[in-house]
Amino acid sequence: MASPKRLQGLTAATITPMTPDGEINLSVIGQYVDYLVKEQGVKNVFVNGTTGEGLALSTQERKQLAEEWVTKGKNKLDHVIIHVGALNLPEAKELAKHAAVIGASGIAAIAPFFFKPTNKDTLVAFLREVASEAPGIPFYYYHIPSLTGVKIRVEELLDGIKEKIPTFQGVKFSDTDLLDFAQCVKNNKEQFVLLYGVDEHLLSALAMGASGAVGSTYNYLGKKNNLMLEAFAKQDLVLAQQHQFCTGEFLSFVFKLGFGVAQTKAIMSFTSRIPMGPPRLPLLSASVDFIEKAKAKMDSLMV
Repeated sequence: MASPKRLQGLTAATITPMTPDGEINLSVIGQYVDYLVKEQGVKNVFVNGTTGEGLALSTQERKQLAEEWVTKGKNKLDHVIIHVGALNLPEAKELAKHAAVIGASGIAAIAPFFFKPTNKDTLVAFLREVASEAPGIPFYYYHIPSLTGVKIRVEELLDGIKEKIPTFQGVKFSDTDLLDFAQCVKNNKEQFVLLYGVDEHLLSALAMGASGAVGSTYNYLGKKNNLMLEAFAKQDLVLAQQHQFCTGEFLSFVFKLGFGVAQTKAIMSFTSRIPMGPPRLPLLSASVDFIEKAKAKMDSLMV
C-alpha cells in the first residue's frame, strides 16, 4: 500500500462498522471502499481514529481493521493511514510495527492524554518512539487538543522535528486555532503535509494554505467537498463558499440535535446503505428522532 504520492485532497476518517451485538464487522469494508471511491470521490482513508472509535477497540480489533482496509484498498485507494495512538506507549509501538508490516501508507499518533507531555521535548520524544517502529513509512502527528488536553502549539512542535523523527511527514490539525495553523503553513508548507481536520472550517484552512483535509463528513459529503476543492483551485470563491455553506448548514442542523461519533454512524448508514451498527459504550446509538430529522435535512440539501 505504500504510495509515492504526496497525501493531498480529502481523506475520510473512517467509521468502524459493527454488528448489532457490538462486534467489529469486517465483511463490509470492501463495500465501504467502493462507496468512498465511486460515490464520494475519496481515495484516502484515516483508520482507527476518533470517528473510528479507535480507543474503544482492542489492540487485536484495531489490527484486524487495519489489515482489512489495506487489503481491500489495494489498487483502489491512494493512501491508507493507520492511527496508532493508544493509551500507552507499548501499545502504540505494537500498532505502529503492525501497520508497517501489513503495508500501510503511513501511521499517525495523538499525544498521550492521561500522563500528558508538558512541553515540546517530551512530546517529540514520545512520538519518536512510536515512529521508530515503522521506519519505512511516513509518520503524521494527530493534533486534537480538545480531546487530548495537550495544547502544545504545532508551530512549535514542527520546528526541528525532522531532525528527531526522519519519517515525519505532516500533521492532522484538528483544532480551530487558525493562527497556529497559518504559522505552520508559512514556515513548513514545502516540507510537510498540513491536513486540516475541522470540516466546517475547511475553506478557511484552504485559504491559509492547507494541503488537504481529514474528516468524518467526507464519508457522506465527500462529493460536495470535492466540488469545493475544485472551485477553490479555479479561484471561484463564490462557488467554493456555496459548497462550504452546504456542509455548514447540515452540521449546524445536526449539532443542535446532538451530534457525535454515534450520530455519524447513523448518517453513514442511511447515506451509504452500508450498516454501520451501534457505537461502543459509553457512546449511545443515535435516536430515531435524530435519524429521521438528519435524513430529511440531508435529502433537502442534495436536491
